[in-house]
Amino acid sequence: MSIAHRIRIEDVTTLSDDWYVLKKTTFSFQRSDGRWQRQSRETYDRGDGATILLYDLQRRTVVLTRQLRYPAFVNGHDDLLIETPAGLLDDAAPEVRIRAEVEEETGFRVHEVRKVFDAFMSPGSVTERLHFFVGEYQPGDRQSEGGGIEEEGEDIAVLEVGIAEALAMVEAGTIRDGKTIMLLQYAALHLFPDLPKAR
Repeated sequence: MSIAHRIRIEDVTTLSDDWYVLKKTTFSFQRSDGRWQRQSRETYDRGDGATILLYDLQRRTVVLTRQLRYPAFVNGHDDLLIETPAGLLDDAAPEVRIRAEVEEETGFRVHEVRKVFDAFMSPGSVTERLHFFVGEYQPGDRQSEGGGIEEEGEDIAVLEVGIAEALAMVEAGTIRDGKTIMLLQYAALHLFPDLPKAR
C-alpha cells in the first residue's frame, strides 16, 4: 500500500556529506484521522548492503568474521564484533557484490548464493536495506586468507564454528550483531532443522 500521498516534503538540508550522507528533512504527514502533522527527521544514507552466512551441512559449520566496529566500541562493546560477512552494494547487484565481499573478507569463493530475505535494519534513522543470503561452502573453496582490504581499514579474522556453538554464542551474548543473529536463526530453522530446540 503506497503512502506517498500522505507525505509532503517541505525542506531538505544536508548536515554532513563526509563518510556518508546525513540529511535533515522537514515534512508533513497525514495522520490516520486525516489531520496533517509537521515533522522533522534526520536520515543517514550509507547505501544498501548485503550479508551472507556460509554453511557446510556435512560438517555442520558456519563461517563468521571478527573485526573492529568503532560505533559498537563507543557504546560499551569492548571487543571485536563477530559478524557474518557483509558490505555495501556500491551500485552492484546484491548477488554480485556479496560474492566479491565474502571472498575479500574470508577468502572463500562461493559459487551459488541464495537470497532469503531483505530488511531495514534501523529504519528510525538509517535508510539502508540489507539483502540477506546463504551459501554452501567446502574447505576447498578457500582461495586466500581473506582479511578484507587494508586500505579501507579492515583487519578481519575468519572464524569457522559449529552451528550449535554459534547459536550458543548468541545466547551467551558473545555474538551481538543483529544481521548475524538473524541469519543464524534462519539457519537453525531452515538449514539445520534437526538442531535441538532451546527450552
